[in-house]
Amino acid sequence: MSDQRRNALKTILQLACQLLWVMGLVVGLSGFYLLMKYRHSSLFFSHTYITMPAILALASAAFLLASGFLGTWLSLRDSTFLQGLFVYLLVVVFCLESSASALAYCHSIKLNTETTSLSGVFQNYTGSSQDPNSRAVDATQEQLQCCGVHDYRDWLETSWFNQTGGLSVPHSCCNSTFPSCNGTADQPWQLYPQGCQVKLEMALQFVLSFIIWGSPMVFLVEFVVLLTVAQLMRDKPFIRYHVLDKN
Repeated sequence: MSDQRRNALKTILQLACQLLWVMGLVVGLSGFYLLMKYRHSSLFFSHTYITMPAILALASAAFLLASGFLGTWLSLRDSTFLQGLFVYLLVVVFCLESSASALAYCHSIKLNTETTSLSGVFQNYTGSSQDPNSRAVDATQEQLQCCGVHDYRDWLETSWFNQTGGLSVPHSCCNSTFPSCNGTADQPWQLYPQGCQVKLEMALQFVLSFIIWGSPMVFLVEFVVLLTVAQLMRDKPFIRYHVLDKN
């Protein structure tokens, strides 16, 4: 192989490895965001399996960053051992990304069953700042700008609403555009119109879609990298060995 062509391949490898870094950051951030969403809303999920795509995405991101660093090093020097290790890391990334994408897709199509405990948490609302369930409900309604499970009318069927005289819903339901809102049930236009289940599912769908669609992008970059490394390995100058003269 001419030096000019070999340098061109190394340049392509270096650029592709920079893309691996970018994809590693995107995949890692999506996994981290999913874990944070679960941490803040863990009471609303029936089990912890939804964190598996996030864990696999973070592991994949770590291997992607390591692969990008190793590939950049390979673009500067020739090493058969490092080339083999680089290909091995790419295979590991492929397996992790495939698993994360498959699990993310499975969870994305059954989010309704993932949040089955949402209604129970709202029913057990006490309004006390000492109650972790109540704090989680208020924090969720304020952060997601939602009210009730499906809408504000869900609060009318809770024991807390009856204990307060049936006059108002939690203040966390108040739309921030109405500073004078005090949660009065007979003024529903001052409350957030959407329920928390829809908002929570939309937020989860958003981050799960990043994990799902991140895999094809990673595979495309990996394919380019593997082709480039294969060319470098195939056209590496052959080292001739000579039998030493015993005399």
